[in-house]
Amino acid sequence: MLETRDLTIRFGGHVAVNAVSCTFAPGTLTAIVGPNGAGKTTYFNLISGQLTASEGRVLLGGRDLSALSASARTRAGLGRAFQLTNLFPNLSVLENVRLAVQATLDGPHRRGLNLWSIWSDHAHLNARAHEILVSVAMAHQQEAPVASLPHGDQRKLEVALLMALDPQVYMFDEPTAGMSHDEAPVILNLIRKLKQDKTKTILLVEHKMDVVRELADRIIVLHNGTLVADGEPAAVIASPVVQEAYLGVAKEPA
Repeated sequence: MLETRDLTIRFGGHVAVNAVSCTFAPGTLTAIVGPNGAGKTTYFNLISGQLTASEGRVLLGGRDLSALSASARTRAGLGRAFQLTNLFPNLSVLENVRLAVQATLDGPHRRGLNLWSIWSDHAHLNARAHEILVSVAMAHQQEAPVASLPHGDQRKLEVALLMALDPQVYMFDEPTAGMSHDEAPVILNLIRKLKQDKTKTILLVEHKMDVVRELADRIIVLHNGTLVADGEPAAVIASPVVQEAYLGVAKEPA
């Protein structure tokens, strides 16, 4: 269970996220929606540790992560995909995924000068990386430098990196941003596949309501940094406050 308690951040006199308390259960995909400037990405940044909260706490499985850095939160089980790809462009596709797999290994697998153990670990890492690339239909591109990939394939690779980290929580910030109409379904299919694992929690910041309707088990709505709606997709989307203020649907004249 991921939980935020009274999570707040201020920039000068501006409250960007205002005392947001939410729990997110394994086996669910929660979409976080709201107008531009509502605080959605800022809320994500507070959860994943890119920003330090002014007040409040972030807990995962009852463990307080609030004092941890972003990298420590990743090791604790929070996996974050960004709006812009965060890859090593000069390395191959396989090398990118292998590095992510290696980051999950504990001490004995990271150290030692024994040549046999280094070769053995390297082979194991390559095998696991290849397995992940097969699952995202990128095995045929494993030797390609990341810089040569089209934007859509780079987004697919970013999902592969998250899968390599095997987090408890997957966090997607507008995963189809900048993708063509033909490319976007590939990413959405990967997220659908992740949803099949009911031990995982998925958070999705998304402004495309067709995507939200199809994927979300639950929607929360932020406005001016405040949580204003929370519930099942049909009920939240149909609510007057969302229809009028957040989805751009004008109120009918009396």
